[in-house]
Formats: sequence, C-alpha cells, structure tokens
Amino acid sequence: MRTIINQQKQLGFVSIENIQLDPKSRDDIPQILRGLQYIYTSHPLREKVFEILAEVVPNRVGKKEEKASRVLGRPGMEQWKILVLGVLRLGLNADYDRIHELANQHKILRQMLGHSDFDQDFYHLQTLKDNLRLLTPEILERINIEVVRSGHQLLKKNPEENLAARCDSFVVETDVHFPTDINLLYDAIRKMIEECAKLSQTNGLNGWRQSVYNIRQFKKKYRKVQKLKHSTSKDKDKKQNKEDEIRKEHKNYLTQAEDYMNRAKQTRKELKEEYHLDDSAIENLNNYIEHAERQCDQIQRRVLQGEQIPHEEKVLSIFEPHTEWINKGKAGVPVELGVKVCILEDTMRFILHHEVMENRRSGCCQNGC
Repeated sequence: MRTIINQQKQLGFVSIENIQLDPKSRDDIPQILRGLQYIYTSHPLREKVFEILAEVVPNRVGKKEEKASRVLGRPGMEQWKILVLGVLRLGLNADYDRIHELANQHKILRQMLGHSDFDQDFYHLQTLKDNLRLLTPEILERINIEVVRSGHQLLKKNPEENLAARCDSFVVETDVHFPTDINLLYDAIRKMIEECAKLSQTNGLNGWRQSVYNIRQFKKKYRKVQKLKHSTSKDKDKKQNKEDEIRKEHKNYLTQAEDYMNRAKQTRKELKEEYHLDDSAIENLNNYIEHAERQCDQIQRRVLQGEQIPHEEKVLSIFEPHTEWINKGKAGVPVELGVKVCILEDTMRFILHHEVMENRRSGCCQNGC
C-alpha cells in the first residue's frame, strides 16, 4: 500500500525536524528544504498537507485507466517524497536528470526524503518521471493555500487585519531560438524526416535509410539562404542582382523542402493503407508536415511575392507553439519570447494567486487584477 511517509527508523536515520540546514547559505536548495521542513514540523499544517497528499494515487495501466486502490495498490514512492522532489524540481526549474542526480547524491536532500546515511536505496530516472507527474497543478494549488494560510497566522499581528496586495505581470521566457520563417521551415523538415525514418524503421518500410544525409543536405540549403543579405549599394544593377540571387536561393530551398514533403506524404499514405496505422500513431508526422506547409507558404508569399505576413498567421516555435512575441517597452529588452504570467502578492510576500495569460494584455487576468 502506498504510504505518505515511512515512519520506521533505520540505522543512521536523522529525523526531518533535526536536519541541520546552513542558515548562511544563499543557494536555492537549502531555502526550499527549509520551507519543506517547516511544513513537516508544523503539525496542524502537516496534517492538512498530508490529507491532500493522500489523494495522490497512481493510475493503473490497463485496457481502461482507473485509479488504483489505496488499500490494494502496489507499493510505490511515498507521497512525502513526491512532494519534496516535485517542489524541488519546480523551485529549481530543473529537468528530471538533475533531480535524479540530486535525489541520489545530495546528502541533506536524502535526509529530507527519509533516508539514513547507510541507506543504499537509490532512485531510477523513470521512477521519478512516473511519480512526480502525479503532483498536479491542482494539488499544488491546494497545498499552497494551506501554506499561505499558515504563514498568515504566523506573521499577522492581528488575525482580523486586512491584507493589502499588488498585482503585476512578467514574462516567462520559453526555450526557443529567435524565429524566422526559414529556420522554422528547417526545424519542421528536420523533424519530419526524423519521424518518417523512425516510423519506417519500426514498421519495416524502406525509403528513409539516408535520413541523416537528407537532413545534412537540407541544412546546407538553409545555411546558404541564411547568409544572404539585401544589398545596400546605390547601384541599381548590383541591388537587383542581389535580389535575384536571394529569390533564386529561396526557390531552391523551397523546392527541396517540397520534395521532402511529397516523400513524407507518400510514406504517410503507405503507413495508413498498407500498415493500417491510425491517426494517433502518425500524429507527430501530420503535425510536422502541417508546419512545413505553412512555412513554405509564408516564405513563398514574403520573398517571391513581396507580401507582408500578418502577425496573427505567424508561429514563433514549432516545439512550443504557445510562445508569444511580447513587447513590454522595457529599456534594453525590446522583445521577449515566452508567455505572460500574472502574480498577486500580499505585503508579506506570499503569492495569493497566479495565472498564465495566453493571448491577453499584460495586467489583465480573469480575476480582474
């Protein structure tokens, strides 16, 4: 049965309330662990948080997904460990590889997880991935409410004192390169070829054995187009020759992209008709083909037809399509690529509310703040 925390003590075990954290450390890990230690040592708060964590139950994989029984479910990672590692991952903005390393090698963190100094029980990467995703935003929001309520009781001089709060928005930058129509087309074709090669190999279909070579050849076309610059010469003939060269190289770039798209569409047809793959099995391939078609159309319209592409038709990343082009008028930061987030903070620096504002103006969340 899955337990919230294992109460059985081992040789060399240090209880969570007795873990010594360096008060002078300015690193973020001790700060996060100190907050988790407070949750555990504050008994009223711990009981409320543990009641919420008791709802964190894994899905049972089968013909029909359903919640596993709390009584009959298989033993697994304790909910307290899920909370500690999940909060650490969010607080550090770390990937699973870093959390895997910390969970197995960081001495103080392992004590917070309930391991003794002699404990040789280490975590597998897939175990962390399977369990930490159970800590949903809804669960975290409910835990955050209890923590903030406890903090107010601790810091407020008068329980009936009204709270003052301020609301502001900022940009969370996404991990994307600066978008241009030619590099977005390169990304789409590259991933399309990789997906075709993977599906072909899995299903025994020929035709994409030289996928790495194909990507390399297409990248050469991309680099050639990327290096072209418009002429600044006052000589009209030189300027016109440069424009003709730019159009010619873009045509070659588009021609090769269309050749790969036609091959990918033929592969998709064979996979559906001969190997009977459904749309879910080739969803990624369909997605990359759609991106490539859009970018080809926009390059054709912009370079060869001289049309200005409306901003609402543009996609800034094929990997993180929620990315927005944000210009908040900051000095030295003309443009930010990411998503806007609204934060409501009280005078004690507790975050009362947050909201991701996709495709909305700054400072305008659904709660009216």
